[in-house]
Amino acid sequence: MSRFFRQAGDSDSESSESEDELMSSEEEEAPAKPTTTAKPAMSRFLRTAGSDSSSSDSETTDDIDDGDKSDESDSEDDEEEKPVRILSAVDKRLKEMEVTGVAMENALKINDWVVISNEFDKLVRMIQRQLNLSEPVPSLYIRTLVNFEASVNSSIQKEKEAKRKMNASNGKALTAMKHKIKKAIKENEADVKKYQDDPEAFEREYLNLVARDTPPAAATPAVRPSGGAADQADEFTTVGKGGKVMQFTSEGIFKHLQAVQEARGKKNTDRAEQIRILEALVEVAVTSYQRIRVLLALISSRFDYNSSVSNYMPIELWLSAQREVDLLVSIVAADTNYSIQELTDDYDELVERSPATEKGVVRIRGSIISFIDRLDDEFTRSLQNIDPHGTEYVDRLKDEKVLYCTICRAQAFYEKTSQSDPLARVIMRRLEHIYSKPDAVVQALEAAADMSEVMPSMTLAQLSTTSALVHSLCVYLYKSGNSLLRTRAMLSHIYHHALHNDFYTARDMLLMSHLQESIHSADVATQILYNRTVVQLGLCAFRSGLIKEAQATLQEIFTTQRVKELLAQGVHQQRFQVMTPEQEKAEKQRQLPFHMHINTELLEAAFLVSSMLVEIPLLASIESEEQKRKVISKPFRRLLDFADRQVFTGPPESTRDHIMQASKALQDGEWEKCRDLIQSIKIWSLMPEASAVKEMLAKRIQEQGLRTYLFTYAPHYSTLSLSLLSRTFSLPLRTVTSIISKMIWNEELSASLDQSAGVVVFQRIELSRAQQLAQVISEKVATMVDQNEKALDIKIGGNSGWGDRNDGAKSEKRGEQTQERRGRGERSRGTRGGARGRGSRFSQGLGNQMPGHTGQRSGQ
Repeated sequence: MSRFFRQAGDSDSESSESEDELMSSEEEEAPAKPTTTAKPAMSRFLRTAGSDSSSSDSETTDDIDDGDKSDESDSEDDEEEKPVRILSAVDKRLKEMEVTGVAMENALKINDWVVISNEFDKLVRMIQRQLNLSEPVPSLYIRTLVNFEASVNSSIQKEKEAKRKMNASNGKALTAMKHKIKKAIKENEADVKKYQDDPEAFEREYLNLVARDTPPAAATPAVRPSGGAADQADEFTTVGKGGKVMQFTSEGIFKHLQAVQEARGKKNTDRAEQIRILEALVEVAVTSYQRIRVLLALISSRFDYNSSVSNYMPIELWLSAQREVDLLVSIVAADTNYSIQELTDDYDELVERSPATEKGVVRIRGSIISFIDRLDDEFTRSLQNIDPHGTEYVDRLKDEKVLYCTICRAQAFYEKTSQSDPLARVIMRRLEHIYSKPDAVVQALEAAADMSEVMPSMTLAQLSTTSALVHSLCVYLYKSGNSLLRTRAMLSHIYHHALHNDFYTARDMLLMSHLQESIHSADVATQILYNRTVVQLGLCAFRSGLIKEAQATLQEIFTTQRVKELLAQGVHQQRFQVMTPEQEKAEKQRQLPFHMHINTELLEAAFLVSSMLVEIPLLASIESEEQKRKVISKPFRRLLDFADRQVFTGPPESTRDHIMQASKALQDGEWEKCRDLIQSIKIWSLMPEASAVKEMLAKRIQEQGLRTYLFTYAPHYSTLSLSLLSRTFSLPLRTVTSIISKMIWNEELSASLDQSAGVVVFQRIELSRAQQLAQVISEKVATMVDQNEKALDIKIGGNSGWGDRNDGAKSEKRGEQTQERRGRGERSRGTRGGARGRGSRFSQGLGNQMPGHTGQRSGQ
């Protein structure tokens, strides 16, 4: 063992500290059969408490010598008969840690903190693997933390006092080690305190834990002679109580199975040993009934191996469970005389059952769909806990193919046996794996299922397109009696349409489903899916060039300033509020895997650009401060006001900087500068069909630039040439005429078109102070009427005006009336329209019928 990881209580005599004696001790160890055991010297820096006493070492050596003298005469014969020692998995892991400790110790001698930092990271990963396997933290790791904390502090102090500083990379590594050690000590604070109080007692406690958790003689390797039938036998001999060898036969399989099930859940049960016994029982099982019973117990034992909720199931165990679920499904699918059901009559579990004895189908208590659910959940949990930026995450994500094949195999089995309830659940699992993925990924998953000869009724080969596949799966779930599955299927269907830029179909489905009325009472996972669907719908509108609809859809969720939390892509830290450990754990458990995230920076860019194209013409069309306070997008207006207060504005760096400077350019009439700033945003490259999106944005900026110009400078003209506007904004004359006609029709512009002369003639109507105040009062009265009608709907048991088509029509009519009143009253200097074409938000897109978020904190 490395001197660095010496157990507590080991000590060196004072005479062994010199280098000469170290060399002589190595020469003395050269003989193959020494009479005494010589201990290598430990570094003075890493000596544990009590290791400086030379007397303790001499006493220990005397005890060893006394014990060895009695066996000295037979030592040669014993060595020849000793079996070869095969390291267990625990010993191998400890050996790896010792090797890492030697590397750290050697690097410490030459002050190479880069190597120390890398080796320490490796050691931390080993410890994390120990925790995933529910094994205690080795005492040598705690000792390493304590000793290296002093070493790091000493090195930092010397570095401050030294005239010649270490190189930059070494200095950074030293600083990084300081933070790593501090974090590790904080995570193992209790163990570190125990070790500092009494190192020897801490060592003994760890050894007792290891001795208790180590499998008994049942797992002791037996080295057998090679050749003959011995090579085909197991490498392990399982022994029961009293040292008797356990023989597994098909006749006694139910007794062993009952013993394993009785030990399940007990405190000192060795789960690894139980799994090994059940694996042996699978091999000796003869009948289908025996294999089904053992597989049900084996799969449950694998899922119970890791009892910690925060850690994920080891990948090797997960793959084994997945293969065994496939085997179980194939057995019951091949032999229809056996059926696995959650509810069955009581039966004797120690008696072999067959169709002949049962006079019909043999019903066995169990649940395949529960195994499918657990496999899927453990797969998601593992992705939540693996670093998404490493290769391990990608390797783990490849296992989705085998999981998808297992789900399809279970679907085909339930279709064959006509079990409607589990069939709906497994179809929902299948849908959740494909609804949010691009067509290429779905095709790869379906191809893997076809290669495994899994043929459910709904496949991509039969339906030819992914949209048709998703549609068929959703239609089946719509017809099922489970309301939760119907809701999730509807949201998944809408999400898929939005992902494929079918905005109007997705919008109509969402409005007709009336999900916005009941989503507040749904579970948290369904609320998260609803938020994701609404956000994807907003991105779909943006990609399709529907700027007003995109802004109205995305506004609600951005107003909350909790975008990541509502999309389950992060935990929102509120000021002056600290989450309890239970709340934080619950938040982390519901986080989506990284590959399912919607890019929030891209989402924010789409929202802010949409808000810019809506808000800037609006700001140019109003004059009074009372009207300026009526904003459409508060987040955008807040950022714009902050940018206006800046004394000096440098070159744009972030996405927000680009959009804010583009907004100022658009206000000043510099539409070309605005276009260049928007198109130079790098995040657009992550959007599908980025070039088409940039071209669409350039066209929208030209159009809104023309509208902004007319709102801003119309008071200074009596007539304005259409051809001049066409040349100024690089728009076709037909497009310019169309835009101005719509503005006049919506009473946003008080003017008329003279197409024979090719000009627009502006009209000026000055409002008196009394007329302006009357206009303000009329708007407030209209708002009060809307609020009173909504309150009346709630009181008489209506649906709050969110989704009722009649309420939507009333709201739209009231918006038209308000628009008409505004158009009659406000035309100051020929530029002031009234409602500016807003009316009811429903007339622009989704409006009041679709809140962009659930309004409920996901942690509640």
